[in-house]
Amino acid sequence: MKKLIALTPFLLLSLFGLTQFPAPLPSTVIPGIEIWSGAPHNAFTDLIEYKGYVYCSFREGSGHVPGSNGVGRILRTKDGKTWEPFALIRKEGIDLRDQKISVMPDGRMLCLMGGSVYDTTKKPSRLLGMYPHVAFMGKNMEFTTPERAVLDNSGRNWIWRLTWYKGTGYGIDYGDGSERKAIKTAGGRNFGVTLVKTTDGKHFEKITDLDIDGGPNESSIRFDTRGKMYILVRREDGDRLGVLATGNAPFTAFNYQKLDYRLGGPDFMFTPDQKKLIVGTRLYLPGGAKTGVLLTDLNGKVLKTLVLESGGDCSYPGMLIKEKELWVSYYASHTGKTKIYFTRIPLSDLL
Repeated sequence: MKKLIALTPFLLLSLFGLTQFPAPLPSTVIPGIEIWSGAPHNAFTDLIEYKGYVYCSFREGSGHVPGSNGVGRILRTKDGKTWEPFALIRKEGIDLRDQKISVMPDGRMLCLMGGSVYDTTKKPSRLLGMYPHVAFMGKNMEFTTPERAVLDNSGRNWIWRLTWYKGTGYGIDYGDGSERKAIKTAGGRNFGVTLVKTTDGKHFEKITDLDIDGGPNESSIRFDTRGKMYILVRREDGDRLGVLATGNAPFTAFNYQKLDYRLGGPDFMFTPDQKKLIVGTRLYLPGGAKTGVLLTDLNGKVLKTLVLESGGDCSYPGMLIKEKELWVSYYASHTGKTKIYFTRIPLSDLL
């Protein structure tokens, strides 16, 4: 059992008195180990297991946003203790963001990224364009140069994560693409979200628009053993509460459940018995942001909350279950600089 760090009485009072979460927060936090701090800003992680290694992907850049210098860094480990650099993915003049890695049906690793272009001559810098990029790992274990994904939508687009199921990759494309049903947000953004699919990792086809308002954006998709699709959606306007959408094939109609908490950089998976969800997200707390892991029912109702050692600019966890443990990568700036962290949580501490 790992040693837990106690929260101060003052922080405990702040968290318990004002937290928006329906389940009580614990009195301790789970420590993480630093695994990377090579760039001025290291953030937005993902985690997968592939051919005997666990891989952690994230962005290196000069700051959270904006920038034209964002690159993708991938580390790997066999034991969760010793991490080694594996790949660096870059494209000149493009801020590559939120590197999400997955394994394609043909066995190749795919890195999906947002690609942003800024006019840095303006103060503040102005976003000129936003489009998904993909890079593929070849037989020599090196990634191709990132290239733009092919979409039906024109305008600004971002496919934030890709999930493969029975030979097809599914993702949520968000932004102000002209072919999408877009909803004007309180902040003036004309954002909407579209379910898309691919078989080759580069060409994406629209399935349907989702009926979600409130500036929907970062979204993760998972499937239960019966093929039912679950989509966890972050919202950043209105009440900002997250949404859990569920639907069955052909995935053109969904039920929507508004959650009673916000999401930030959300990842999730099913518990081994498929009866609950494990959600990694930013916790929006009165004393400041933390990275957390939530145990919820299948409707997203929080049953248990774990707080990870973190703070400030933080969250965007990657998660996987390995050897009866939940392995979690995330980033945080509680020590002053944004760094990449990793922790292993016994499933017995969560379930």
